[in-house]
Amino acid sequence: MPDDTLHANLETTTTGSSLPPLVTTQAGISEAEQALLAAVIEALHTVYDPEIPVDIWELGLIYRVKVEASGDAEVDMTLTAPNCPVAGDMPEMVRGAVMATEGITECRVELVWEPPWTPERMSEVARLQLDMF
Repeated sequence: MPDDTLHANLETTTTGSSLPPLVTTQAGISEAEQALLAAVIEALHTVYDPEIPVDIWELGLIYRVKVEASGDAEVDMTLTAPNCPVAGDMPEMVRGAVMATEGITECRVELVWEPPWTPERMSEVARLQLDMF
């Protein structure tokens, strides 16, 4: 993956919850891009794995989000397992949510398998929702 910041950690989302490890955003972007990025992250909170009652952001399935002032967005995501029954549908669900974000004109969603997802990637919010403490 070409993004050098891929393994950087962020401490909070726009709603104040902990982010899963590995999730990154862009450093050095304009305020407008930062606002667009926050809106995209909020949109990602609306996408749920149909088998797990937690959104994909809190599950730690989103590995990278990049936005540009032009309205282009890129999302790298994974699934809980390579043979996940929604493997064909989930990237399109993510793309739809991001495309519904005001200011986004194009979105590319890349399904990645490295590093593999593990339950340790879930946020505290997800762990609480799934009673995994």
